[in-house]
Amino acid sequence: MKSSAYLRIGELAERFDLAPHVLRHWEAMGLLTPADRVSGRRRYTRDHVIRVLTIIRAKAGGMSLEQIREVLSVSGGAERHELLRRHHADLERRLAEITASKALVEHLMRCTAEDFTRCPDYRRIAEGVAGPHEDGCVV
Repeated sequence: MKSSAYLRIGELAERFDLAPHVLRHWEAMGLLTPADRVSGRRRYTRDHVIRVLTIIRAKAGGMSLEQIREVLSVSGGAERHELLRRHHADLERRLAEITASKALVEHLMRCTAEDFTRCPDYRRIAEGVAGPHEDGCVV
């Protein structure tokens, strides 16, 4: 996209496989700065494309629209860093959960036990995934 090129709302939405009303909603929420209008039609710039990419990537990373708006609108670097640090910790936790689930699925794909819940290897993996309970027991 050339710096002087503009996209209409339908073109920008199509570029990201979104419905145009999603972009309007993001504008109403303050996530996306309103586009300049020419003859009543929105004209989006490269900056808008980058902003949409940012919103989509943040959503894919599990952020709510409110969290995204907060990160995009916070003025201080330290405050933004703290918001992102908390989200990063949540991502790390979710990655650990996904990795543990993946290990279970990978074992099940190889397991030949008739009842996989009785397979000693499966039980070992499942117990490691569950972790200790408050009383120290592993489920």
